[in-house]
Amino acid sequence: MIPYSLLDLVPVVEGGSVRQALANAADMARHAEANGYNRYWVAEHHGMDGIASSATAVVIAHVGAATSRIRIGAGGIMLPNHAPLVIAEQFGTLDALFPGRIDLGLGRAPGSDQRVARAIRRALETDPQAFPRDVLELQSYFADDGQTGIRATPGAGARPDLWILGSSTFGAQLAAMLGLPYAFASHFAPDALDQALAIYRRDFRPSAQLDRPYAMAGFNVFAADTDEEAEFLASSQQQAFVALRTGNPRQLPPPVAGYRDSLPPPHAAILDHVLQCSAVGRPATVERGIRAFVDRTGVDELMIASSIYDVEARKKSVAIAAEVMRGATVAA
Repeated sequence: MIPYSLLDLVPVVEGGSVRQALANAADMARHAEANGYNRYWVAEHHGMDGIASSATAVVIAHVGAATSRIRIGAGGIMLPNHAPLVIAEQFGTLDALFPGRIDLGLGRAPGSDQRVARAIRRALETDPQAFPRDVLELQSYFADDGQTGIRATPGAGARPDLWILGSSTFGAQLAAMLGLPYAFASHFAPDALDQALAIYRRDFRPSAQLDRPYAMAGFNVFAADTDEEAEFLASSQQQAFVALRTGNPRQLPPPVAGYRDSLPPPHAAILDHVLQCSAVGRPATVERGIRAFVDRTGVDELMIASSIYDVEARKKSVAIAAEVMRGATVAA
């Protein structure tokens, strides 16, 4: 199959702590590396009790020190929250520490609610062209081309792989225009996936970084020995999604048997919609789900997401997904 990578939201579980979540992240990155994952990404979120990756560059350095080969990076940095120079310095530092291993995925969402976004930015940007300008400015710092009149140190001459992230067609258009790889957040926002991929491939312009389109998409995997066990494990993320979408975000809760069947129809509809890009079950079930998604989308790489309460159960799920992606024979 295609290359496969792991997205880790560094979940803080109910009854757990940020310290433990960060220790688990390092452990999970080592585990992903041992199982042949191409990349390990963490994402910038703010004001959420259940996610410990808000200081994203610091977390990347933490997992980088725990690994030796796997690419590590941000999926992503929400660039409107930051001055491009600061991101150039942060990721220039990471590139110096872990040369040839750093990915910098860039998104334009706040990674928070509006109240928290104001606390981060002080003034919210409303110009739709601000994000493309910021991306170009960031590229200029890495290229050290003098266009900004400022030299980023560290940053000048650094070569992290830049990605554009998105859950709409806007990011697809920008990635195509700049000739950058594109990652779509279909693991929680699947609506525009097919349209965005089509636009990206149609409009792609080769660049110094990339000579042809390269698209990655998010996909949830909850794998276990049986379909029933996997459904049970998946209920933690299901609870977290329903809580978030109904305005009551929480830490990642323990699984609950029969949770999906207990939901009122409106909540069940929310869940079925946001998690439609998922495979839940024993290895054969997961293989069918992944193959169907890859065949449908034609993506060049799969970014697997798997928020499971118990860390050992999650590691097993991640290992099963790797076996499937390597093309190992699984029982029917």
